[in-house]
Amino acid sequence: MAAFSDEEQRKRRYRRIAGSIASLILLLAVVGTACTLYSPEKDTPSSHIVTSATAGSPATQLHSTAKSIQVMCESTDYKQTCVSSLNKVVKKNTTDPKELVKAAVAVVLDEISTAFRRTRLLADKDPRVRGAVEDCRQLFEDSKDEIKRSLDDIVSTGIEHIPRKSRDIRTWLSSVMSYQQTCIDGFPDGELKVKLKKTLKTARELTSNSLAIVKELSSFLEMLEVPGLTVSGRKLLAEKEELHQFDDEGIPSWVHEDERRVLRQVNTNLKPNVTVAKDGTGDYTTISMALAKIPNEYTGRYVIYVKEGVYEETVNVTKKMPNLTVYGDGSAKTIITGEKNFVDGVRTFMTATFVVSGDNFMGIGFGVRNTAGAIKHQAVAIRVQSDRSIFFECRFEGYQDTLYAQAKRQFYRSCVIAGTVDFIFGDSASVFQNCLMVIRRPLDNQQNIVLAHGRVDRHETTGFVLHKCKIIGDDKLLPFKNKIRSYLGRPWKEYARHVIMETEISDVIHPDGYLPWEGDFALKTLFYGEYNNTGPGAKFDGRVKWKGVRKLKKPAARFTVADFIQGTEWINNERGGVTIPVRYGLYN
Repeated sequence: MAAFSDEEQRKRRYRRIAGSIASLILLLAVVGTACTLYSPEKDTPSSHIVTSATAGSPATQLHSTAKSIQVMCESTDYKQTCVSSLNKVVKKNTTDPKELVKAAVAVVLDEISTAFRRTRLLADKDPRVRGAVEDCRQLFEDSKDEIKRSLDDIVSTGIEHIPRKSRDIRTWLSSVMSYQQTCIDGFPDGELKVKLKKTLKTARELTSNSLAIVKELSSFLEMLEVPGLTVSGRKLLAEKEELHQFDDEGIPSWVHEDERRVLRQVNTNLKPNVTVAKDGTGDYTTISMALAKIPNEYTGRYVIYVKEGVYEETVNVTKKMPNLTVYGDGSAKTIITGEKNFVDGVRTFMTATFVVSGDNFMGIGFGVRNTAGAIKHQAVAIRVQSDRSIFFECRFEGYQDTLYAQAKRQFYRSCVIAGTVDFIFGDSASVFQNCLMVIRRPLDNQQNIVLAHGRVDRHETTGFVLHKCKIIGDDKLLPFKNKIRSYLGRPWKEYARHVIMETEISDVIHPDGYLPWEGDFALKTLFYGEYNNTGPGAKFDGRVKWKGVRKLKKPAARFTVADFIQGTEWINNERGGVTIPVRYGLYN
């Protein structure tokens, strides 16, 4: 690569700084958008554009409104959308970022609100379409919540601390992007689906731009050397380990190995608020009854103990039920089961036996099944969109689409996930550690795929990580492993991302490793990494030669629990007497 002259370097640095200043301005626009979005008086926003300039703000270095908008949009992928949207509402010259924020509020909010509202106009006599419209309504409400809490986090935090919150904000904005795509996916193929894609096009572009801008904020503040600046990542992990002398398993480094074996076992001192027992010996006979009785204003962690038994019900932990722990007598003893499926006319989004939307959920020692069978195609056992959710020693069984890891940050430890086609799918940032992936026998005309990630935009923080797991075939598949092919993954969406590291892969996995979705879709934009895996299925030489399929070296550390889902900050914090064994870094 040719070296740049001093003058060229100076110009490039100026452009980076200018772009970062722009990023800060548009970040504030996102904040303002969230404020208006949650106005209790009105269903749609109103524009209140003030045009007086304020001296001393970062944008006063820019010479005109037009120039301010151009620079503000420089770091985004959809520059023309950014520029044209703001030009529609900025009527007079202003270089005050606060005024640009107010100008951007109406255009961003109006676009998102209008786009989702238009989905109601697409309804017709087709029950599938009516159901999809209802899903979109729910997803719109979820989107508003994510923007609202992005606002709350920024407003309550000093500017010097915002980089530390950056991953939280980007996680929530990533889920907004995911919800838009889920709305589209719910519609049957045809003219209505094409119209919906066009309707949501600008909303998607604006969300992508917001993600890009928040990402740039840390670099901007670091360049300015803001006093008191705190950043997330390895530095915080190092500080934690230095101050508390913990290793990356959360155990003090000076503890003898024999004692460490004891400490590695989960520490459970759970005291349930209520007990569920099918035989009538508890407070309730179903989990749904127990959930319905959770106090609206409960403070702290609410704990539900589910005794041994098979519970035939659909369980829904709503977003109004945060900080909930559900634990059972073991994944083979406490079992929640259902059979909703796509073939019988239920949308994939709604087929889940168990749904978790409330943040900070913890599930321990229970199993979830969808028993519809391979012939019923999409049939979800569990769908999770809970941020900072944890599952320990749980078992999820199905065939196609077993685990819908839909959105936000999730951690699975010592779990078993069994299925056939795309049986772990979604658009979350999830780490599966010390888990067992069991590939079952599909229909004779099907092929097995473990992972199908759904990242739709390169700025999203999402991806799947398998760390120190095992991938095997079950007894019914093994006699047919040469006839029925099994793969590690295929790209559900354009920027699909997953990393498999320090994992044992059996010979049930085909040497190609990966399967295309359709034609060359996503083959140039996906990212599939492998690092230090073992077993006959881990041989990398035979992998497909796609651009994004890579054998990783030390950069694999950025996909650990500590870095990828910021696990040191939340996995064993305030979890109501439970310590989950976790490896924050790499094993080797």
